[in-house]
Amino acid sequence: QVQLVESGGGLVQAGGSLRISCAASGGPFSNSIMGWFRQAPGKEREFVASISRSGGSTNYADSVKGRFTISRDSAKNAVYLQMNSLKPADTAVYYCALALRPGLSYNYWGQGTQVTVSS
Repeated sequence: QVQLVESGGGLVQAGGSLRISCAASGGPFSNSIMGWFRQAPGKEREFVASISRSGGSTNYADSVKGRFTISRDSAKNAVYLQMNSLKPADTAVYYCALALRPGLSYNYWGQGTQVTVSS
């Protein structure tokens, strides 16, 4: 059974940085895609970033390009999101997600971690 567990959320001032993590278990994850999504109050869940198994292919939402960096440690089945130059608009619950293969939907989700950016 695949499980994803996020950690590292918290409160940070605008302009600050935060790193959130996600640990996956129950694999194998030999060709999986891992991603981060977020949902702000009253808004739909939106894509933030994704990364291939090797880490060689990444994608970002336009709103976070140049500020956020996704990375992956395949040996640990972990994915990270380094968030710099945070803005109040980045406040949301951040969810880790996993697709078992490229082209498949994200079928596995973590419980979410709250990131709050104060102005």
